[in-house]
Amino acid sequence: MDEAVQRLLDEAAIKKVHIRYCRAVDRRDWDLLRSCYHPDAIDDHGDFEGGYVGGVDGFIDYCIQGTPYFLSTSHFTGNQLVEVDGDKAWAEHYARAYHRIAGKDGEPDRDETANVRYVDKMERRNGEWRFLHRIVIVDTERSDPVTTRWAPDALLRGTRDRSDPSYG
Repeated sequence: MDEAVQRLLDEAAIKKVHIRYCRAVDRRDWDLLRSCYHPDAIDDHGDFEGGYVGGVDGFIDYCIQGTPYFLSTSHFTGNQLVEVDGDKAWAEHYARAYHRIAGKDGEPDRDETANVRYVDKMERRNGEWRFLHRIVIVDTERSDPVTTRWAPDALLRGTRDRSDPSYG
């Protein structure tokens, strides 16, 4: 196959891994999330109290335990830069992470929004691209109380599991 065509196919496959990651987190699809990482991969969501640095199984536990009050999440991807070198690659994905958090003790729900970048070291093994090391960088964030809702309740709403309409 032509080298330029192979590079484009590799870039598309790498971008798709990131998109699958976003879907997996938003839908709480832990099998899909696991499929984005090599078994020996490291995920770095921040080395701080409340953050996580470690393997994929620990990251999934972190997501399960850390998100019980998340009413919804949406990850929107923008710029994606991918550089491929044989079976190794580097990628940077800009994203906006939106989380609606249930209010506590009579407080209103909150919309938490962050502009983040995912910086990935990727590896192709057995013909499949997956994360080998993923770092999340937060560039900006904000938190706003939800004081009004404009959409009628009759609209079809997404769910944070495989019952979401996108799973057909």
